[in-house]
Amino acid sequence: MYAILDIETTGGQFNEEGITEIAIYKFDGHEVVDQFISLVNPEKPIQPFVVKLTGINNAMLRSAPKFYEIAKRVIEITQDCIVVAHNASFDYRILRTEFSRLGYDYVKPTLCTVELSQKLIPGQASYSLGKLVRSLGIPVTDRHRASGDAMATVKLFKMLLAKDVEKEILISLIKAEIKKGLSPKLLDIVESMPTKTGIYYIHNEKGDLIYIGKSKNIKKRINQHFTGTSGKSKKIQRDVFAVTYEETGSELIALLKESEEIKINKPIYNRAQRKTIFQYALYVEKDANGYLALKVQKADGRKKEITSFTSMQEGKNLLHRITAEHQLCQKINGLYETKNGCFQLKIKECKGACLNQEPPEEYNERVEEFINEMKFENKNMVIIDRGRNVNERSAVLIENGIYKGYCFFDLNYQVNNIEILKNLIIPMQNNRDTRTIIQGYLRRHKVMKIINF
Repeated sequence: MYAILDIETTGGQFNEEGITEIAIYKFDGHEVVDQFISLVNPEKPIQPFVVKLTGINNAMLRSAPKFYEIAKRVIEITQDCIVVAHNASFDYRILRTEFSRLGYDYVKPTLCTVELSQKLIPGQASYSLGKLVRSLGIPVTDRHRASGDAMATVKLFKMLLAKDVEKEILISLIKAEIKKGLSPKLLDIVESMPTKTGIYYIHNEKGDLIYIGKSKNIKKRINQHFTGTSGKSKKIQRDVFAVTYEETGSELIALLKESEEIKINKPIYNRAQRKTIFQYALYVEKDANGYLALKVQKADGRKKEITSFTSMQEGKNLLHRITAEHQLCQKINGLYETKNGCFQLKIKECKGACLNQEPPEEYNERVEEFINEMKFENKNMVIIDRGRNVNERSAVLIENGIYKGYCFFDLNYQVNNIEILKNLIIPMQNNRDTRTIIQGYLRRHKVMKIINF
């Protein structure tokens, strides 16, 4: 759990400031589960420049509770939490100072969204909260008021969790859990999982990632791991300490994140997926009669592939479909062995290339048409699909044929401006696997919209 907070103060000399307003959102990594917002009577005057900045004046605070009256609620809502704030050293110092005046030693692990942003979103013109969230397209209301700034920090932190491909934030949370000595039962872990699409992370008792997976139903998949009888399932059951997850809404984003994060984190039980899982590929070659033949073969890095597959059968299934849809020849594509015409010719779905009845130029035109459909080269497009909730959409950006990354955006947010979209994008690696995942997904699924630019 995270306690994401913002504090407004009177201003003044170091360690003599008083709290004028506090907002705390308890965040479970996915949504806000509790909140506390209150004005506070600091029992001292507010500096004039602070009044102008926040709009909070002395008259507003006369009837507000003093800090000792809200201290218990602050302790309750932040219990067992990591304190998160934008410039955490300031907010945490103010809280500790207020508690020390009451004779209480308030100690919590902290995370600073300024430091995390500098690491995970480099190159920003400014890392002040207002300028940063505006540049990232995060809506903010009540700027310089505790509730508005704390909620903006929640949205920023949610974005940082998604950008943290090495999972340093999640691992720090699990290590905090380990310090508390908690060891949840497998049934409790399953019950805490959502029935939604996303990525899940299985940790051992040191907090290390031992397995990363994706599923359209995370709870169902975790249950399968915990009830499975295979060697890998039994090892996971033996070693698991905690499971964390990240909802993606879009299955395409889940597939892309799984592929990248396995390669980066190299979990011990994802050994097979650390390298490419696409062992077969579709190639084109000209036969002796001048016809372009499509062939599924073992992947060869020296040859230029059209797309790739996890198995020979998956490749053959696609090749059958392509051959039918583009009126190509089963015999030329190696799907029908005969000395005469292919089966497609008998039902008048082949134009006779198998018997040299169709000129190679005409036949090859349809093959090239298919290859161009599959090509990413020089393509600029945004794939829009469902988000993590009904008020959100996801976007996958491909620029000049290169997969740039993904993002989530509110429904009322315009994505027609590609430059604004680029600020929201969580950068991801472009490689053979990502191209194949996107090609395969678009072949098999309908998405909400594709914007070409």
